Amino acid sequence: MSTPKTSAAVRHRLVSVELDEESIGRSNPDVEHERKIAIYDLLEQNIFTPVGHENEGPFALHLSINGNRLVFDIRSVAGEPVMAHLFSLSPLRRIVKDYYLICDSYYQAIRTATPDKIEAIDMGRRGVHNEGSRILMDRLKDKVKVDIDTARRLFTLICVLHWKG
Repeated sequence: MSTPKTSAAVRHRLVSVELDEESIGRSNPDVEHERKIAIYDLLEQNIFTPVGHENEGPFALHLSINGNRLVFDIRSVAGEPVMAHLFSLSPLRRIVKDYYLICDSYYQAIRTATPDKIEAIDMGRRGVHNEGSRILMDRLKDKVKVDIDTARRLFTLICVLHWKG
C-alpha cells in the first residue's frame, strides 16, 4: 500500500529536467543509456528545493554549459523563472575525467572480463561517482537543497553534458 505524497513532498522536487542539446557533445550508446536512466530515476524520486523558494514548486530544471560554467536554470512548472545559478566547472573537472576513465574501463570489462574484475571496477566507479556527488552537494548547499540520491543523478547528467565524445 502506498502513502499519498504530502504537499511538501510534491513541492520540493523536480518534475522536469532538460539538457541543453547544444551543450551535449557526441557520445556513445553507453553514455546515452546512462543519461536516460539518470533522468528517469531523477524524475521518479528526488528532493530539490531552491533556497528561498521553499513554498514554491515543483520545479523544472534546464542544465547547460556556458564556457567554463555549469548553468542551473530553475523554473516553475509553468516556465516562469525561479532562479539561475552558474557554477564553475573547475572543481568538477578532475572528478569527471576520472569518472569517464573508469567508466570506459568498466564498459570494456563487461564485454570481456571475469565477474570479479567487473565487480572491482564497478566498486571503483561507484566510489568516484559518490565523490563527485558529494562535491556537487557541497557546491549546491547554499543554493539548492538536494539529497544524496538526487545529487548522484545530477552528477551523472553533468558528466553527460561535460562529455565531448
